[in-house]
Amino acid sequence: MAETITTQQQLAGWEKPDLDLSNANWQSGSQGAGDVQIAFVEGFIAMRNGGRPESPSLIFTPAEWRAFVLNAREGEFDLT
Repeated sequence: MAETITTQQQLAGWEKPDLDLSNANWQSGSQGAGDVQIAFVEGFIAMRNGGRPESPSLIFTPAEWRAFVLNAREGEFDLT
């Protein structure tokens, strides 16, 4: 059986720190389980799946977060 080796390469322009999210104050967008949660950590915004908090989080700069929220409000990410 062949062994697979995965290496993680930093993306060009990726200037975000490896944040310690273990003590982050996660906030839910609703009262339901499994919803999206966000936390403000060291000047960045972290977003995770509240139903699977152990899964990786997305990290946004304030400018990226603003663009994401504005585009979401305009329906850009509506997949229905």
